[in-house]
Amino acid sequence: MTKTIDVEIYGQRYSIRGEADDAYIRRLASFVDEHMRTLAEGMKTATPSKLAVLTAINLAHQFFESEKKRTQGEADVDRRMESLMESIEEQMPISLFR
Repeated sequence: MTKTIDVEIYGQRYSIRGEADDAYIRRLASFVDEHMRTLAEGMKTATPSKLAVLTAINLAHQFFESEKKRTQGEADVDRRMESLMESIEEQMPISLFR
């Protein structure tokens, strides 16, 4: 069921429509708000739209880095699994494979 949830991000009110849980939407909004405010602290002047774009770029960068680490982790698991399988095969008598 689609519903509307009102949130505030960087002093602006937004109505978000969707089926997600209210608490989840508010958590997302709070996450974005916190990132915008943190970024704004390091800038002398910035419009809300500029902050929003810079925040989006920063969050996209974090997402890409997380994806890269996840992919590297999966590749590492695959390498370890292959190595373990080879070790097991080396230790097992050949007659078990026939």
